[in-house]
Amino acid sequence: MSWLHRVLGKDATTQLAVDPTHSAARMSFRPMELGTRGAYSLGVVSGVMAAGLAANAEIFQMRWSNATHKMLLRRLWLSVARGGTAFTAGNCEFNMTLARNWSADGGGGTAIVFSTANTNKKRTDFPLSLFSDTGVRQSATAALTAGTKTLDTNRAASISSFISSVATTASEQPIVMPETHLWQRNTADEYPILFEQNEGLVVRATVPATGTWQWSINVEWCEIDPTAVDGWT
Repeated sequence: MSWLHRVLGKDATTQLAVDPTHSAARMSFRPMELGTRGAYSLGVVSGVMAAGLAANAEIFQMRWSNATHKMLLRRLWLSVARGGTAFTAGNCEFNMTLARNWSADGGGGTAIVFSTANTNKKRTDFPLSLFSDTGVRQSATAALTAGTKTLDTNRAASISSFISSVATTASEQPIVMPETHLWQRNTADEYPILFEQNEGLVVRATVPATGTWQWSINVEWCEIDPTAVDGWT
């Protein structure tokens, strides 16, 4: 004996379809529900970083300060190239560290402005990002100042490479680290990094002495309205 069941959607009308060949529930992949918010992508490039950067220097900051919406980090990737002044040979390290209780933005470098039409939207009819025009910041030639926040004791992600004691020349490949993910969310069952008010992330760098270098960062994120999407309250 078999029973006929109908699985209805939230609207109480739409029905779950069954594949006629394999008798399996028919599913399709689509972008996640965001409610009244949207999805965004940002790329930044530093100036030539001056020699003598202190260990664990902050070079990129993202502070989420909105009280009613959440920010989901989808991926963050980094590339680094040597400049024209040689380093003392040694290891370099770049890490992403999460921050809590972030009550005042950092300073220095360049703040990223989001309050202009269509800036960084993945779709034109998404609203402007809720990041403030001072909450996302990149270093220009030196480390950023910290602001007021508490960094986690442990890193959330870390990558390392080696820098030789040779300056970049026209005949030499200057890349220290090609485009490399510090974080990527790409599976449906993996719990995301989710930021609530006054939380965020920093990218910190530790490089050998004397050399100059340049970096780029690309980051993608979603902004979620928890009142309009189930499961995010």
